[in-house]
Amino acid sequence: MTTAEWDALPGTVKTFMAALDAQEFDRALATFTSDAVVTDDGRDYAGTDKIRTWLATAVTEYTYTATFTGASATDGGVDVGQHLEGDFPGGVVDLNYRFTLDGAAIRRLVIEP
Repeated sequence: MTTAEWDALPGTVKTFMAALDAQEFDRALATFTSDAVVTDDGRDYAGTDKIRTWLATAVTEYTYTATFTGASATDGGVDVGQHLEGDFPGGVVDLNYRFTLDGAAIRRLVIEP
């Protein structure tokens, strides 16, 4: 699958991305396995406690808007593109959210340019 269609994404990924944008941390956290790992800005956050801390700080540190730019299927999940504009250093960035799924839950998420 390569698509620009939001509706074609797995439900878990759509739930996570929507919860992230809405700063609904408990809802976002509920999409992960208990032993999930998130890598953001070169740092790993392993397990739900560390991911909860990451969610609460990373998302609220800056004000920004995010626009879905497309997605593609991978062997274990999906890659989602987002264009962000805001008050963070540089002001504009295109990010890839690389999801690895375990059933309907997120086992691994890597966020990188």
